[in-house]
Parts: sequence; C-alpha cells; structure tokens
Amino acid sequence: MSPERSEIARLEEAARRIRIELVRAVNHARAGHLGGPLSAADMLAALYFRVLRIRPDDPAWPDRDRFILSKGHASIALYAAMALRGYFPVEELLTFDAAHSRLQGHPDMTRLPGLDMSSGSLGMGISAAMGIALGARLTARDVRSFVMLGDGECQEGEVWEAAMAAARYHLDNLVAIVDHNKLQQYGWPGDGPDGRTPPQAPGEMAGKWAAFGWRVLEVDGHDMAEIMRTLDLAVQGDGRPTVVISHTVKGRGVSYMEGRYFWHTRAIRPEEFDLAMADLGADAGAGR
Repeated sequence: MSPERSEIARLEEAARRIRIELVRAVNHARAGHLGGPLSAADMLAALYFRVLRIRPDDPAWPDRDRFILSKGHASIALYAAMALRGYFPVEELLTFDAAHSRLQGHPDMTRLPGLDMSSGSLGMGISAAMGIALGARLTARDVRSFVMLGDGECQEGEVWEAAMAAARYHLDNLVAIVDHNKLQQYGWPGDGPDGRTPPQAPGEMAGKWAAFGWRVLEVDGHDMAEIMRTLDLAVQGDGRPTVVISHTVKGRGVSYMEGRYFWHTRAIRPEEFDLAMADLGADAGAGR
C-alpha cells in the first residue's frame, strides 16, 4: 500500500469510528442530532487526525490551531473526534447531553478543555474565527483559524458581515468549511413526503462566497483523497480567506438516514440502532 493510500485508509477508519461513536452516544442519550454530525464526520476526521496543529495532552497550547464548530448542534461529532484523538476517554461519550456532563448538547468551552468557542446560536462561529485569525496576525502568532458552518446557517446575516470583514483584512490564516449537505432541520420548499430535497434548494453557495472576496474551493466531502488535497491547498494562503464548500449527504453512512431531513434530530428505535451499527460495521450490543 502506498503512503498516500495508507493515509487515506487511516483517515477513513477515523471517520467510520467517529460515526459509530456518535450514533452510540445519541442512542444512549435518547436525544441529540444525527444527520448533520454524520455528514461532517469525514471532514472532522481529516482536520483532527491530519490538518490541525494541536496537542490533546496540552489543549491550551498557545500556538495551537483553533477550530470552531459553528453548527453547534453537531457537537457529538466533534466530541467523538476529540475523544478518538485523545482529549478525553472514549467512554465519556456516553455521558453526552446528561446533567453535569462536560459534553453538552452544544459545545461549552467553560466545561471541556480543547473547545475554542461555545456555539449553538447559528451564524456566530465565523465571527469568532475571524477574530481569532485577526488576533493571531496582530500578535505575530503562526496560528490558523478554522470554522465549520452548516449551509442552512448561511442564511444568517452575521455570516456575511464576517465574510466581508475577513476579506477586507486579507485573513489568509482563516479557513471556513461549509458542510453543504443541502438540507436543514425542516427541509426546503418543495421537499417531498420522504424527507428528500432537490439538490439546488439552498441556492448557489460558491458564487456567494466568491462575491465577498473569498478564495473558494469545492470538494466531495466524503472522498478522503479529495478532502486531503483540498485542505492541503486551503492552508496555503494566497492573501484571501478561504472557504471550502464540502458537498455532503445528510445522515451519511446510515442507509435509512441518508438524504432525509427528518433525521436532523430524532431518537433512535432499537431496531434502527441495530441497522445503523450494521451499516457502520460495528457491534450493536456495545452501545445499548
């Protein structure tokens, strides 16, 4: 196996394990989001296991790269990536969304070391990421700032105010990733009764970012080789902030969830959990 193929396989396995752990945690909690976390898993695997300059044993390292999950309702995917990367024990994932847990339904930076921003109010994460990128420049720190947004979230005006300011200050240490799964919580106009949506529903994403002065890269968000190449390019600044439009499928990896908006958030029935684990190649009994 070539070194590149070996790296792709390593990251694909990390993404599979992220999906397994997030489904187990949501099933155990009997609440939580599934569709958006599953669509983001491949990108999070590439970030946490390849791209981000981080030290899980020293989460406050001043020169670490920063990552903000602006689509904070997908927190369980971030927690799974962090646990598998070594920030805290994987077993702690089963405390997700419980009272007094460090793993709240939305990321809370006051509870869990390794989080760079509390999020959940959609549209706000990119402003924080922009501030981090600008602060790094003003203090001459070689710090890169990453933020992941949902495509539905890009309806928020604050996103475009931040995008305009980032381009104005030429923040090429800022990388935004749009998890473009083309669905939002209640679907889009014209969605059918099966919960599916026309792929063009959220509008033309790349042109909007380009109009605000950003360098735009597009990628199949489930093709790890493409993700690797795209993120490697994204961190090579060219004087502009960069946005990666990651074309994904909501619910990716679980057959009956893929492309259906009503799996944005929903409890799993026992038979559905068994099928999800089978789809992901995991033992269902370990997550009950």
